[in-house]
Amino acid sequence: MFPKDGGSHFRPAVTRRDVLARAAHGFGAMALSSLLDPRASAAQRVNALAAKPPHFAPKARSVIFLFMVGAPSHLDTFDPKPALDKYDGQLLPPSYGTVISEFTKGDTPLLKSPWKFKKYGQCGREVSSLFPHIAQRVDDLCFVRSFFTESTVHAPAMYQVNTGRILMGYPSMGSWITYGLGSESENLPAYVVMPQPEGTPEGGAPCWGAGFLPAVYQGTVFRSGPSPIVNLNPPAGVTPERQRRTLDFLQSMNEMDTLDSDTEMAARISSYELAFRMQSHAPEAVDISKENDATRKLYGLDQKHTSEFGTRCLLARRLVERGTRFVQIYSGGGPVSVQWDAHSNLVANHEKMCGMTDLPVAGLLTDLKQRGLLDSTLVIWGAEFGRLPMSQGGNGRDHNPHGFTMWFAGGGVKPGITIGETDELGLRAVDQPHHMRDFHATILHLLGLEQNRLWFLHNGRNEKLTDFGGNVIQDMLA
Repeated sequence: MFPKDGGSHFRPAVTRRDVLARAAHGFGAMALSSLLDPRASAAQRVNALAAKPPHFAPKARSVIFLFMVGAPSHLDTFDPKPALDKYDGQLLPPSYGTVISEFTKGDTPLLKSPWKFKKYGQCGREVSSLFPHIAQRVDDLCFVRSFFTESTVHAPAMYQVNTGRILMGYPSMGSWITYGLGSESENLPAYVVMPQPEGTPEGGAPCWGAGFLPAVYQGTVFRSGPSPIVNLNPPAGVTPERQRRTLDFLQSMNEMDTLDSDTEMAARISSYELAFRMQSHAPEAVDISKENDATRKLYGLDQKHTSEFGTRCLLARRLVERGTRFVQIYSGGGPVSVQWDAHSNLVANHEKMCGMTDLPVAGLLTDLKQRGLLDSTLVIWGAEFGRLPMSQGGNGRDHNPHGFTMWFAGGGVKPGITIGETDELGLRAVDQPHHMRDFHATILHLLGLEQNRLWFLHNGRNEKLTDFGGNVIQDMLA
């Protein structure tokens, strides 16, 4: 993965193992396997998720990425703009130039925020009344108010946040991180994705896909409800010993007819092994019934409107606690009515979505800190872009990729600070603007990965998450 001698990354088209497997109906491979411990040799060859050392001492060991599908309005949540109160109902000044979004052309009146902002914590950060619980945690948060992306359309912008490119087919951030670091758990997936139960985001599976990386590094989807993992329990009457014998035989057959370069088959073999181990260990990891009443209340499991998202946040804590490297939780997906995409009825939309997530997210931060996990877990809150200061239909906002807010907590991030700014109307990032390459470079740095040493040869090019390079946001580092 990281050759030190500058040697070639090209492997022979056919290896000696391939010859043994394919010549004389595979009897050569059978003879070789009889001389080895087949279970041990198989595990050594396909354990692509074994833990790997970072490039330098990391601040964080794991990541929880809270992705708000459809894009909350930064102007109504974490980036107050008093000028919008002053110019409410007026047109955007000509000095701002032409602004064209997905559905509007910049010729609609400015719209002030329907919510009040108030300062919280020792740091005095201003937070909207939409987030009364997260507001209590501002001293643990680092706000970056100057991110930007390059598309006004949901899916391409989601791809850029998740993979670094606006086109699908590139490895997701979680895939790159598990490729670089592996997993700290042999019995749970390294990379877990928990979508909204109503459906996936517009970008779909490419948001957590492995792209051209070996398929073993793609995200494992957990569903909502009491059984997040499908078919976790073995069929009735099937003993672990019988499953083990069946799996050993199946994998010996798969390996006899598989080229070393066949990453899809390697991923399948690895998934079979992981699934077998998960039957013994995952039931305990996803069983939240033993959590005490105080913890369940902390995440909002005792309230109908917060219970579902709170359950996923609680699962995220249990997973990183047990060694899962990267967890991504999507708030929103499927029908527009369950997304943050407030083209109309901004008040109803954001009050609904904030009501579902505010308490569980604050509970997650509190729980991680109480358990001593926040220092080693990087928590990210963000979306694919922000919203425009102009109105859409009089009571909504269109997409704004030119400047928006994300916040971070734990994992080596400096708490209680704000980095960057948008202009006085919140349209564009003007102070310390940061591209998604900077976003990704900083996350890799916090995990002990140097962006230029984490690469994969694809179509003759050394591909990286940050493409031709991002700048680590130094002000974020504790």
